Amino acid sequence: MLRTALEVVFWLSCALIVWTQLGYALALAALARVLAPSRVAPSQAVAVSAGAPAATGTLPAVTLIVAAHDEAGSIATKVADALAQDYPRELLQVVVACDGCEDDTADRARAAGADVVLELPRGGKIRAQDAAVRATAPGGTLPVAGAERARGEIVAFSDANALWEPGALRVLVAAFADRRVGYACGQVRFVQAAAGRGATNQEGLYWRYELWVRALESRLRSITAGNGAIYATRRSSYVEVDPVMGHDLMFPFNMVKRGWRAVYVPGALAVERMVPSIEGEFARKRRMMSHTWPIVVRGGMLSPRGYGVGYGLMILSHRVLRYATPALHTVALAANVVLVAGVGGSSGGTAGAVYVLTLALQLAILAAAALAARIPARPLLVARYYVLTTASPAAGLWDWLRHGTAASWEAAEGTR
Repeated sequence: MLRTALEVVFWLSCALIVWTQLGYALALAALARVLAPSRVAPSQAVAVSAGAPAATGTLPAVTLIVAAHDEAGSIATKVADALAQDYPRELLQVVVACDGCEDDTADRARAAGADVVLELPRGGKIRAQDAAVRATAPGGTLPVAGAERARGEIVAFSDANALWEPGALRVLVAAFADRRVGYACGQVRFVQAAAGRGATNQEGLYWRYELWVRALESRLRSITAGNGAIYATRRSSYVEVDPVMGHDLMFPFNMVKRGWRAVYVPGALAVERMVPSIEGEFARKRRMMSHTWPIVVRGGMLSPRGYGVGYGLMILSHRVLRYATPALHTVALAANVVLVAGVGGSSGGTAGAVYVLTLALQLAILAAAALAARIPARPLLVARYYVLTTASPAAGLWDWLRHGTAASWEAAEGTR
């Protein structure tokens, strides 16, 4: 009886890991072929390609907000990038919300041509974005020059270190031609900032897979997460959330709960530097997960109200089970060890050999991850990336439970 229970626990844990990491994506791909064979991504359906002419009257006014904390080294480049968008200048308002900056970010943003520069006390990225949305709302009071420019019915957001392709804003905004869309995020490509031994991060490999999954989610219903580099909402769909809960995760499922669609627009492209090392990526994801767990536990993600069955299964498969993967791996490894040790009755023959093989496979992945610190071969680095990033939800949960989560944070190493 004990052995049977251990076997059930082991195989159930393995099945859930395989489902959230691979099976879910394959199931989405199959469903998309059957249920939405002719439906195309929002960008393909309604976007005007980069450089193509479009009548100004058909385009909405846009407020593009960049929240910045001590970004003196990159803010001028970001403002220039925003102003270089293939979008009518009279319909574009560029806002820099300085979050307690102690350097000359504000002065450099003004010199670079930002329409509005807000100098705010340190409250974190979310509160800076909230302040910028409120300040530029119709009837809002702007404390600085810039009130004469059109306040956008679409509010777009970008990180200070993210550079957009010239046609990205036009393509992103085109998604809102569908009146059901309340949130749209573009595609962010992560590039290595440096080469050499220290450039070990494998985030690019993972991110390409993740974006494929999001494209499938968008095609079938709505995405379960976005990104901070390039996204937009209708002003009417924007919601103010707890400052420790980022827009990347809070906005998509909250949009669905409020009756909107949250879509992925791959044609709206941004580029951002990734953290050079795997260890740096682990630290970044650990910090992100300390902001994610409050969303999962008390931010409404676990409440199925407003989801519908299909989207609820998406949240469970892509988000909840993914964050539970450290626990699932731990349970699978522990159960496997006990089964090989013969606790609860030994199992010889083929069954016993299977458990020896599965234990050897798990230990091999851990050994490869450890070995990658000395031998930076690609397969070993992929194993190390998987092990450390899989551990990051557990580390982030520990941080949150131990000392809470601050609303503000510093830029990750090597991303500027």
